[in-house]
Amino acid sequence: MPARSTATPTVAIVGATGLVGETLLRVLEERAFPVGTLRALAGARSAGTRVRFRSREHLVEEASPETLRGADVVFFAATGELSRQLGPLAAEAGALVIDKSSTWRMDPAVPLVVPEVNPGALAHHRGLVACPNFTTIGLVMALEPLRRAAGLAHVTVTTLQAASGAGREALEELAGESRGVFPRTLAGNVVPQCDRFLDDSTAEEHKLADETRKILSQPSLPVTSTCVRVPVAVGHSASVLVETERPLAPEEALEALQVFPGVRVHPGNDYPTPLEIAGRDEVFVGRVRRDPTHRRRLWLWSVIDNLRKGAATNAVQIAEALLS
Repeated sequence: MPARSTATPTVAIVGATGLVGETLLRVLEERAFPVGTLRALAGARSAGTRVRFRSREHLVEEASPETLRGADVVFFAATGELSRQLGPLAAEAGALVIDKSSTWRMDPAVPLVVPEVNPGALAHHRGLVACPNFTTIGLVMALEPLRRAAGLAHVTVTTLQAASGAGREALEELAGESRGVFPRTLAGNVVPQCDRFLDDSTAEEHKLADETRKILSQPSLPVTSTCVRVPVAVGHSASVLVETERPLAPEEALEALQVFPGVRVHPGNDYPTPLEIAGRDEVFVGRVRRDPTHRRRLWLWSVIDNLRKGAATNAVQIAEALLS
């Protein structure tokens, strides 16, 4: 179901007081997204606070069917429970719903979209579109140029994920202001667990594999990973070993990456780091090199601002594509 046709839509943000919600407000303003009326919404605990948008303060209301009524575009940047309860209701009422939680990502009826990679999936939306996991977005942006150039046979990933990927309380714990978000102390440490264990792998590792396969339309692509939380505020990094179907020289890989929208390449022995790319919307790739043990394998290093392109910017780009 398409969103209502309007040049100045009523835009609701569910989770407006969280890290992603705050970033959404900033990205909407920076990109001059056509917001007619803004509704800042959140769970009951945050209702009554205020957020700032376009030089005005907006009262945060509790998210409910009533406060969503009449919205044209709804961004969910809150808990999966709110997305599960309210997302379908908003879509059925005619809103375009873009959800950042994991609630709808693997639903076969819901497109899971990175606009630079699989924009065609938007043609099949029924009012609700899922935004991938922070880490998945950075990975598929780096993989898609190589897939188009030489196909993909196998992907092995080690992610190094910033504290902000776990929310504001995680940043407070990193700063030493609280405890209990992470299974081990994060400050001055590295924790090879970003989510609960489902089996030998964590939920985060399952998400990365399943979402990558869905976005790339390769349901049998072998993707294996270890997802690691690191004492960094913003910026998810990944060390990626890619096995292509056909041999691809590092020079050819660099050329494919350089011309891909939204990717910025660091050639030679140069490389990006989270500290340098914070606040940027591109996916940064460096250290592209051949694996000396296999003629069809390449190594690369990628970094993404998890709050911007990893979350807010990707969601806004989806809305822009559907409203254009």
